[in-house]
Amino acid sequence: MNLRGRLLPTLLFLASFPLRAEPPVVASGDVTADSAVVWSRGAKPSRMLVETDTDPSFPHPKEYALVEAAAAADFTAKAQLTGLPSGTRIHYRVRFDDGEPAIGSFKTAPMESADIRFAWSGDTAGQGWGIDTSRGGMLTYEAARKFQPDFFIHSGDMVYADGIIEPEIALDDGTVWKNVVTPEKSKVAETLDEFRGAYRYNLLDENVRRFYAEVPLLVQWDDHEVTNNWFPNESLADDKRYTEKSVAVLSARARQAFLEYNPIAARPGDPDRIYRSFHYGPDLDVFLIDLRSYRGDNSPNKQTDESPETTILGKAQWDWLAENLTTSKATWKVIASDMPIGLVVGDGKNQEAIANGNGPPQGRELEVARLLTLLKKKNVRNTLWLTADVHYAAAHYYDPAKAVYQDFLPFWEFISGPLHAGNFGPNGTDNTFGIEVKFQTASKDVKGNRPPSEGHQYFGGVEIDAATKKLTVTERNREGKIVYSVTLDPKK
Repeated sequence: MNLRGRLLPTLLFLASFPLRAEPPVVASGDVTADSAVVWSRGAKPSRMLVETDTDPSFPHPKEYALVEAAAAADFTAKAQLTGLPSGTRIHYRVRFDDGEPAIGSFKTAPMESADIRFAWSGDTAGQGWGIDTSRGGMLTYEAARKFQPDFFIHSGDMVYADGIIEPEIALDDGTVWKNVVTPEKSKVAETLDEFRGAYRYNLLDENVRRFYAEVPLLVQWDDHEVTNNWFPNESLADDKRYTEKSVAVLSARARQAFLEYNPIAARPGDPDRIYRSFHYGPDLDVFLIDLRSYRGDNSPNKQTDESPETTILGKAQWDWLAENLTTSKATWKVIASDMPIGLVVGDGKNQEAIANGNGPPQGRELEVARLLTLLKKKNVRNTLWLTADVHYAAAHYYDPAKAVYQDFLPFWEFISGPLHAGNFGPNGTDNTFGIEVKFQTASKDVKGNRPPSEGHQYFGGVEIDAATKKLTVTERNREGKIVYSVTLDPKK
């Protein structure tokens, strides 16, 4: 390659956007009633100082211990804030050594019954649709910010590590989508720095930066944080894009980048664990699960008995989820899943998700059936599954009276997304658990993978009324307009 070829990606990047914003990008997450994580990234080896106050003018700032931003973590830093008042808007200020401060805020979880509002979605910068500043960038993040949620669940595919961002894409209307480009996003991610670069890319968008500063995050991962449809034992021997063929090696690097670039609280003794739960007063418990790290190989998914091949949660996570759901006293139990239950998601001749086609539970459905039956036995009601993954918004009701497998209580599943990616669908359904499609934005009449500028981008909102305990779910487009709404009464 000549000198011009080697320099072109860097020149395009420098010409289109600065390496990082000044002051630094900030984010908060894993918020509880008395604690939170504040995240940021410096430009060089330095120390991060975090100050908090309940007053945005910071008349009485509380300082937290300095946190090192070292090269070993790509200059990212996370501060664990403790001793915070519950149900309170906390303003924070972040500074690296003598640099300019950055301001953010978050609301701690309530201890008593209170109105709750949160949002969820997934899928950012997929299918080559990156940041086009002339079109406003990733506008769905701005619509979600204006919804003013107490927190936001990113349901996975936070980045597309396997997705290349090209400088330009010709559109059907004769115009051109012009992406911000960076060297790391000009190929599939293989090295640790390339995985980190996928997160750095999204932080170049002003909508994302503004959203992160104002809305605390609860994040989980799916497949594109590593590569499409991955499973731990996979080999990429036939994929010419990759020189590193071991998905185990790639996923370890991807997990490190995921943990470095997100405000996730450290878990002593199990620092790499992504599944976790959060308590939001007497009316809401949130369970974030991980359907990637412990799954068996993708297969036709037709096994009739549980085995290592059929696992998707894994024993430790299944036990954790079952224990916490059955002992939860919250009115509503939200299970944030990175994949839907009743939609068929193919992987060539194999199955990528839980569903495998009509009929009794088989393959990965066996693990889910066992969980649903336990919840019925323990009379665990008011469970709600939230997910993304399929790049359209939908509302599903699972009715045992219409199911092949009937030993469970009825429940709802809501899908949203993409935040900023191509749209697809609709996916086929599976009658094992009696799925009823109450709403969906996908249509066979709409060609898939349309640009975000055409508007097929969605996020979901959830609101719990403290007085009535009713829960309302809305699906909203990139302008924040409601395209679907349903209010659910809690069951006893």
